[in-house]
Amino acid sequence: MGTGRNNVVSLRKLCRDTKLSTFVDKAQPPSLGEVSLSFKQKPRAGAGSGVLHSNSVDSYFLVFLALCHSFPRKHQRSSSANGLRRQKRDWVIPPINVPENSRGPFPQMLVRIRSDQDQDIGIRYSITGAGADQPPSDIYNIDPVHGKMYVTRPLDREERASYHLRAHAVDMNGNQVENPIDLYIYVIDMNDNRPEFQNQVYNGSVAEGSKPGSSVMQVTANDSDDYTTANGMVRYRILSQTPHSPIPNMFTINSETGDIVTVAAGLDREKVSQYTIIVQATDMEGNLNFGLSNTATALISITDINDNPPELTVRTFSGEVPENKVNVVVTNLTVVDRDQPHSPNWNAVYRIVSGDPSGHFTIRTNPITNEGMVTVVKPVDFEMNRAFMLTVVVSNQAHLASGIQSSLQSTAGVTISVQDVNEPPVFPVNPKLIRFEEGVPAGTTLTVFAAQDPDHFIHQTVRYSKLSDPANWLRINRTNGQITTMALLDRESMYVKNNVYEATFLAFDNGSPQASGTGTLQIYLIDVNDNAPVLMPREAQVCERARPGSRVNITASDADADPNVGPFVFELPSFPTSVRRNWTISRLSGDYAQLRLKIPYLEAGVYDIPVIVSDSGNPPLSNRSVIRIKVCPCDENGDCSATGAVAAAGLGTGAIILVCVEKERQAKPLLIDPEDDVRDNILKYDEEGGGEEDQDYDLSQLQQPESLDHIINKPAGVRRVDERPVIAESQYPVRPSLPHPGDIGEFINDGLRAADNDPTAPPYDSLLVFDYEGSGSTAGSVSSLNSTSSGDQDYDYLNDWGPRFKKLADLYGGGDDD
Repeated sequence: MGTGRNNVVSLRKLCRDTKLSTFVDKAQPPSLGEVSLSFKQKPRAGAGSGVLHSNSVDSYFLVFLALCHSFPRKHQRSSSANGLRRQKRDWVIPPINVPENSRGPFPQMLVRIRSDQDQDIGIRYSITGAGADQPPSDIYNIDPVHGKMYVTRPLDREERASYHLRAHAVDMNGNQVENPIDLYIYVIDMNDNRPEFQNQVYNGSVAEGSKPGSSVMQVTANDSDDYTTANGMVRYRILSQTPHSPIPNMFTINSETGDIVTVAAGLDREKVSQYTIIVQATDMEGNLNFGLSNTATALISITDINDNPPELTVRTFSGEVPENKVNVVVTNLTVVDRDQPHSPNWNAVYRIVSGDPSGHFTIRTNPITNEGMVTVVKPVDFEMNRAFMLTVVVSNQAHLASGIQSSLQSTAGVTISVQDVNEPPVFPVNPKLIRFEEGVPAGTTLTVFAAQDPDHFIHQTVRYSKLSDPANWLRINRTNGQITTMALLDRESMYVKNNVYEATFLAFDNGSPQASGTGTLQIYLIDVNDNAPVLMPREAQVCERARPGSRVNITASDADADPNVGPFVFELPSFPTSVRRNWTISRLSGDYAQLRLKIPYLEAGVYDIPVIVSDSGNPPLSNRSVIRIKVCPCDENGDCSATGAVAAAGLGTGAIILVCVEKERQAKPLLIDPEDDVRDNILKYDEEGGGEEDQDYDLSQLQQPESLDHIINKPAGVRRVDERPVIAESQYPVRPSLPHPGDIGEFINDGLRAADNDPTAPPYDSLLVFDYEGSGSTAGSVSSLNSTSSGDQDYDYLNDWGPRFKKLADLYGGGDDD
C-alpha cells in the first residue's frame, strides 16, 4: 500500500463500501505486529498519516480499521458556514492474541498507540488495568513517548486466560487529550498440560459370575488445557490386565466417560479374587502422536456369591458323653467351604434330622473354625439309652446362588455312646406333702419318705439322715426312711409358715464315689382348738358418771384358725355380784365387744373387771381375763382430769396437793433451785418433828396402792371417819406399826369423800383424818403436844367417850400395836 493521497482516497471509498463486521467477524483475529494508530485521523498532504508499517498480514487489517474510523461519511458533513467539519470519533482496537509460553525475546512489542495531535503538542501514553498497574503487575508496559506496548514475560493461559487494559493519552500538563482506548488481550492455549487422574489407584468390584456388560467402576482424568479444543479433550484406553485368566481382555473401558465394564463371562472368585488394570488417559482426543498421556491403576475385586455348598469332611463322626451331664461337647463336625470365609456364604448351619426325638443334643457352630459342636442340652440316662445314632445336615447361612445344587457330602452320621456314672438316690415325690392334726403325741409315725437308686444295673444300699428340722420335731429311720415325731406338732409355732412345716432329709448310697440326694417333707398342720382367746386391752379408763366416754371397746384374738376362732362370746361372771351390778358388756361384732357402766355414777378408783370370752371351737375354749379400769372424774370433753387421774390411781389429797404444786412450778418460777431434791423441799414444811429419821421417809407411801380389793369390795354409801355412821359397817383394821404403802392414800381418800358428801360436818372435823405421822420420829405423836405428862399415856378411856371418839380409841388404845 502506498503512501500517496490517492491511496487515502481509495481507503475512504473502501470503508464506505465495506461493512466493518466483515472483518471483525474473521475467524482468526489479528496477531502481533508493530502498529501505528491514531486516536483521530486528519488527512494531510504528504504526511502519511494512518500509514501502517508491519511485517504481519494481520497488521493491515488493524490499519484498515483505524482508517475506516478516521474517514468521515457523507451524512456527517456539517452545514455550518465554515464549511465541512469532521466529527470526532473514538478508536476501537480489536482483541490482541498472545500465545502462551512464548520464548521471546522479551520485552516483546504487541501494538503501538499514537494520537494525531502528537505533531502539535507533546503526548504521554500510559496503560492501566490488571497486568499493568494492578496485580499481576508488570506483565505489560508502554513506551510513554512513542506509544509502543510490550509484554515482558511468557504468559500462562492456565493462570490467566485474558486481560483487559485501557490506553490513555495526556499532554505534558496531564490533561487528557484523547478518550481512553480499551485493549483486550487473549492468551492463546497451547497443549502444555497432561491429563491428571483424580486418583492414582481406583478400587472397584464386581460379583463373580456376572454377565458381560456388567458395570464395574469409573475412572476420571482432568486436563488443565482448554477443553473446547483438542488440547483438553481426553480419551481413555486399557493398557494391561493382570492376571490374564480366564482371558486377557475380561474388561473394556468407555473411551470418553472412563466407565469400565465386563466383556466376557467366567469371573470366579475362587480362582481369581482380584484383577489389576492399567488405564491410560491421552489428550488431543486420544492422538498418541501429538497428545500427552498419563496412567492410573484400577483394582477390581471379585465379590463372592454362594456358589459352593459346605461339605463335611467325613461321612461318620463319633463321640461319648457321661450320663446326667449337660453343656458338654460330644464331638466336633468338620466342614470345608470354598466361599468367602466368615461371610454368610461360608458360615455353616448344622441340623439334627433324626436319631434324637427327645432333644438331648444340639449342634452349635464355632464362629472361628466353622466346625459343628455337638452339645448335650438335656441329660441322658444310661439306664434308658446307652447310645444314640444321629443324622446331621449342614448348609450355609445364606441361600445357594441360583442354579447351584447342594452337595451330597452335606449329610453325615454321628454315633454317641453314653457312659454310666453313679447317680444319687432320687425321692419319687419331692417335695412330699402330708396332712396331720397338730398336737399329735411324740412317737407318732407320719409317713415313709423313701428314695430310689436310679442305677438299676448296680445293686446299692440307700441310707437316710436328717438335714434340716428347724423345731426338732421329727426323726427318720436310717434304713427305711420312716418319719416319726419327737415332740408335739404345734401349728402356732414360729417355725410353721402358712400352716406348713418343712423339713429336709438326705438319702445317700454306698457307691464309689458316694452319691446323695435331698428331699423335702412338707407337713400341713390341721388346726385344733388348743388356744383360748385373749382380750385386749388389759387396762382402760372411763368416766365416773355414765356418759359416752364411760365405755371400753374390747377386742378378742385367738392363735387358732377357722373354725376355732370367732365369733366370740363375751360375758361377765356372776361373782362377785358387784361386777354385773355396776357393769354391762355387749358384743359389737364377732371379734369386738363393749364394756360400759351400768349405773349412773361410780366412785373414782381402780377396778379389776373379770370378763369371760369363749371361741367357736368344738368344744369351745373359754378364758377369764381381768381388765383393770380406772374410773375418774372427767372434764367437759369426757377426758379424765389431772386430779381425777390421781384419785383414780389411789392417791389422796396430799398427793393431789403435790400435783397442784407441780403444776404451779411449771406455771411460775420457783424460789428454790429446780434441781434440788424434792424430799428436801418437803422437809421445809415439816414442823412436827425433827429427828434424823425423818430424812428416811418412804415416798412410796404416796404412790398408787398395789391392791384395791378392800376398796372395791366395800359397800356403797357415805362414810365418816370422825363419827360412827348410823348403819352397821365393818370395823377399820388395826394399823400396824409399819403401815402398808397404800394406807395413806386410802386414809386420805376415805376422809375426803366423807367430808365432801356430808354437808353437816364442819371443815375442821375433817382435818382429824390427817393425824397419822408415821413411825420412828423422836418428836412423838401430835396428841402429846398439850399433855403435861412426859411418859407413856393410856388412851383406853377414849372407848368411853362415845362413837365420835371410836376412831381415836382404835388408833391409840391398841397399846403396843400403835
